[in-house]
Amino acid sequence: MISPKKYARAAKRLPKGFKTVNEFFNYVYHDEEMIWMGQNTNHLHEENDIMYSMLDSVKNKDYCKYPPPEGFPELKDLILKDLDLTEGHDIFVSAGGTESLYLCMNDILESTDNVITCDPGYLIIDNFASRFADHVTSIPIYNEECGYKMTPELVRKNMDENTKLVSLIDPLNPLGTCYTKEEIKEFADMAIDNDLYLLHDITYRDFAREHHLAAKYAPEHTITTYSFSKIYGMAGLRIGAFISTPEIVTSAKSIVINDLGTNVVAQMGALAALKSKSTWLDRIRDTTRGNQKIIKKAVDNVEGAFLPVYPSDGNMFVIDLYETGVEPIDVAEFLLERKIFAREGNYTSKLFGHRYLRVSFSIPRAGVEKFAVDFQDAIKALRPK
Repeated sequence: MISPKKYARAAKRLPKGFKTVNEFFNYVYHDEEMIWMGQNTNHLHEENDIMYSMLDSVKNKDYCKYPPPEGFPELKDLILKDLDLTEGHDIFVSAGGTESLYLCMNDILESTDNVITCDPGYLIIDNFASRFADHVTSIPIYNEECGYKMTPELVRKNMDENTKLVSLIDPLNPLGTCYTKEEIKEFADMAIDNDLYLLHDITYRDFAREHHLAAKYAPEHTITTYSFSKIYGMAGLRIGAFISTPEIVTSAKSIVINDLGTNVVAQMGALAALKSKSTWLDRIRDTTRGNQKIIKKAVDNVEGAFLPVYPSDGNMFVIDLYETGVEPIDVAEFLLERKIFAREGNYTSKLFGHRYLRVSFSIPRAGVEKFAVDFQDAIKALRPK
């Protein structure tokens, strides 16, 4: 039973004029003119096999039937091949990467265990960990000394005999930092030596210039969570997976609530996405990397603003505004009036959210160019006189 303690939660501040989070997101969702830079979603897919496969699935009325409860075998095999984890690994197809995170932490953690995360980060992980573990240590990593990411040295300093799980978001939302092969190997050795688990969230893996899987070096101590929301552009379809040893996956399957399977139309799209990946991946990467340059040029024009991490290995990064004297929430509201949806930092950090605006750039170039102009206008209009 989940204890009645207060769970870790992100501090979500609503823009003016909205009473609830749901009301706000309903507004931005239905505004067809809105430029979507606030949720790291990917809007760069054109009409392609992903779309057509889902349309065919709907026309065939596939949704009338339940799919296999653990995912279509072909889809499972393709995900494992995508990661080159075909030997000694098992997989479960879930309703998104976030569900995978929840299931794995629910299964692994006991009430006496401790968890290590980082700040900034994906704060829903802290929320889930606080439900099932005794204590969550969120390590501050917003500084040049650690390279704006959680290092093996920082984990060693913060771990204890009850540490059971270390969360690695790689590349890191919201900063876009990524781990080197040497760092991943060191984390893997640490996990083996201390009999703990690495929860390796690789949601943004395909945007990275270089990426390395912890599962390659510590397969029995790694749970890898996989998402179709970002590079595949399927955020609204809610499909993902988790991968680990057969023993760990079998254990996690015992607590699955959604035992009638994941959305069948989404799975058809996922199959097509993996099969067609080589035809569109380079184009999306090239576009996002070019879009970063446009934003970087705009930020460099603003006195007091800077990019802590550049280039980003994700499809997002943060713009530090602290020295400008302008509040990120005020910039987000200014941009919203100009039909640009971006997020202030409180959503991804308890300690540093007051410093930065997070923006994603996996959108058409024209939207990024508009952001570059309107961002500079926002600082000029809002900067203290």
